[in-house]
Amino acid sequence: MNLSYRLRLLVVVLSIGVLAGGGFLFKQLLLPDSFGVYGPYRADAIAEAALVPIRHGTNTSCFKCHPYEAKNHKKGRHQTISCEFCHGTYADHVADSKKIGTLPVKKEKEITTLCLRCHNTEIKARKEEVIKTVAMPNHLKDQNVKLTHNCNQCHYVHAPLKYIIRAKQITGLMEAGS
Repeated sequence: MNLSYRLRLLVVVLSIGVLAGGGFLFKQLLLPDSFGVYGPYRADAIAEAALVPIRHGTNTSCFKCHPYEAKNHKKGRHQTISCEFCHGTYADHVADSKKIGTLPVKKEKEITTLCLRCHNTEIKARKEEVIKTVAMPNHLKDQNVKLTHNCNQCHYVHAPLKYIIRAKQITGLMEAGS
């Protein structure tokens, strides 16, 4: 059947009108009211995000209950590292200002594995001046200690050079205050 030009044009215009009207209706029914309040965003997303419980704390959160570690951590080379990086999530330990669980403490070879997450010559993403890198077991050989030693047998993990500096002061290999 051969339709006239005007009839085809009418069908196209009506189709566009129906699709546009359907799209507008579809948009009105499915889009939340808060969409577009802050540009192309859903404003209620901010309120919903505020309801999500906090999982991570700051070092200050930890220092409130752990003053000895805080004192050493603030003076040590690890002062910029989050407690959670080594110990786990704050929310697994404290809720509503009360202790609810015990975070795992690394022992034996776990400590060395943890230390080597950053102090490892295989990580080429940063300069050695930023983080002193060590090659295991070469580091142990260079220090003339058993290859079975763990990092915390010579280093205090919260202030890694504390024991080393003190040992050098006692043996006279270093001046006090260096």
